[in-house]
Amino acid sequence: MVMNGIRTFHHRDGAARLVCFPHAGGGASAFTALAAALPDDIEVHAVQYPGRQERHREPCAETIEELAAAAATALSGYDDRPLFLLGHSMGALVAFETARRLRGRAEVTRVFASAARAPSAEWEEPDVDRLTDEQMVDGLRLLGGVPEAVLADPETTAEILRQLRADVRALRRYRCGDRAAVAAPLTVVLGTRDPKNSVAQMAEWARHTTGDHAVETLPGGHFALLEHPAEVAELLTRSIRADLDEHANAARRPDAPAPADLVRRILVAGLDGTRPPLSTDLTTLEETARSKLTPDAFAYVAGTAGSGATGRANRAAFERRLLVPRMLRGTVRRDLGVRLAGQRLPAPVLLAPVAAQTVVHPEGELATARAAAAVGLPFVLSTFAGHSLEEVAGQSGQVPRWFQLYLPSDRKVAESLVRRAEASGYTAIVLTVDAAWLGFRPMELDNAYSPFLRGTGIANFTTDPAFRAGLPDASDPAAMVRRWAEISIDPSADWDGLAWLREATDLPVFVKGILHPDDARLAVEHGAHGLVVSNHGGRQLDGSVPALDALPAVSAAVAGRVPVLLDSGVRSGTDVIKALALGADAVLLGRPYVYGLGLAGRQGVEHVLRSLLADLDLALALTGCASPADITPDLITNPPLPSLPVD
Repeated sequence: MVMNGIRTFHHRDGAARLVCFPHAGGGASAFTALAAALPDDIEVHAVQYPGRQERHREPCAETIEELAAAAATALSGYDDRPLFLLGHSMGALVAFETARRLRGRAEVTRVFASAARAPSAEWEEPDVDRLTDEQMVDGLRLLGGVPEAVLADPETTAEILRQLRADVRALRRYRCGDRAAVAAPLTVVLGTRDPKNSVAQMAEWARHTTGDHAVETLPGGHFALLEHPAEVAELLTRSIRADLDEHANAARRPDAPAPADLVRRILVAGLDGTRPPLSTDLTTLEETARSKLTPDAFAYVAGTAGSGATGRANRAAFERRLLVPRMLRGTVRRDLGVRLAGQRLPAPVLLAPVAAQTVVHPEGELATARAAAAVGLPFVLSTFAGHSLEEVAGQSGQVPRWFQLYLPSDRKVAESLVRRAEASGYTAIVLTVDAAWLGFRPMELDNAYSPFLRGTGIANFTTDPAFRAGLPDASDPAAMVRRWAEISIDPSADWDGLAWLREATDLPVFVKGILHPDDARLAVEHGAHGLVVSNHGGRQLDGSVPALDALPAVSAAVAGRVPVLLDSGVRSGTDVIKALALGADAVLLGRPYVYGLGLAGRQGVEHVLRSLLADLDLALALTGCASPADITPDLITNPPLPSLPVD
């Protein structure tokens, strides 16, 4: 059966799904024998390209990207179990591009590439429009894969050549940069007698993944994958099951320590006189940082707009809500994990984008990324970072990473930043919309200090080819700062800017800075995949509504159509529970981890994150919840504000 271009060989309630992509001129039926050879715990599907078999009346695709976009759309709902992609020959490129487009929509656990050179390599495909049918058939005989009896039938051969010519044209049009990569590990499969490819050429695939890379060989030629289904099934099963074991969530294992075990470790260490390096009360870190950071650095991180009323209101909104715990609910074992943007996260917490982190520590975002990876939480990298997005990706391991974008007025620079994020394995874009103009921040103004005007926090621009192309002198630091100031943010941007971004990338786009329910509806109408309810931590508009107070109306406005996140004021595990009870799917933590960074580098960030997760784990248990899914609105109450005395 073929639905949405995907053939399902057997519906199996297995642990994993394997989706196969055919070679040039091939169809989904090429994988029939392999599907039969695989065990019952692997459900097998194959992509049916247009122009062949059940879809023979449709025109063939003109590009690899067209095939990948259609496949990614069809597979975007396949996020309920681990997903593996297998592409043979041309299908390896389609699988690779599909995996890139699935970031944030469905998690790809591994990509298998068979009998294919790397995406950025020169495939040396002939110009089929200059070849006769006889020459095309000679090429088919060289590679094998088509029985001689089939080639002896003129009508069948003509149909194969029609499909093959269209697919080779698509291959010749395909272009891929050296830095384009998938976040999933890659296994390359090659026949030992493949006349078209060599083991040395397969090594080039390593540059196209941020995960591990392996090469497996099989006896046979270019079509060894399809000619030896039993051996291939054994290879695939071994690899898939190993990945399933490795990716099993640690929180589900009985012997894995719960985040709350941090409390026991701290108290036991205290018997030897050891104390935590920083306070576990994250609300106190600001005062500690005040005495340790330079005045400029502290003013930049802690500063808020105007009188600071919005910043204070953010905290007051959390403190005003009170928890109403439930008892005797059997919460001895808890799972903090959630699914968000097609990926499973160990907790409903992400690290918020904070610009220019090198202001507080020379390693800046690199140290933060390493700490986030150690804990397993996604890091959202700011456009205005002190290190380039490629450098940060190199420190992030296999943990999901998102890229926050301030939309530049120069759309070529905007597109270049997005392309770099895609190529570096970022799995979502966070478009910040509440900072078209810089807020009035007295702490920074009183110090007459901006890190950006001093060349800090603009690394993603100074390393960007589109940005540098617009410089009169790329070696002049002052010219770089001037151009950054001119184009880094587009104050004229409207909802068309979101629509433009949606067209520019296949990554999910979250819109950050939403407070009004009507804006939430508009964001969804213009293609947002998710929202972040935020007032920028009180740094933009003084006197605006606290983010937590705005959350219920925004959540109601989108009615579950897209996930809703929240930042601004989160300081504790109980804050996370309150946000989830009011309609958030996850929260973003900002200033506390930056204070940790400034006070103790990577170890400080990791301390902050583990403290928050331990608090959240215990708060779940003490409210009677075994997981975030158990958090309901009736867990909190919002007492009325005290009435003022009447004169």
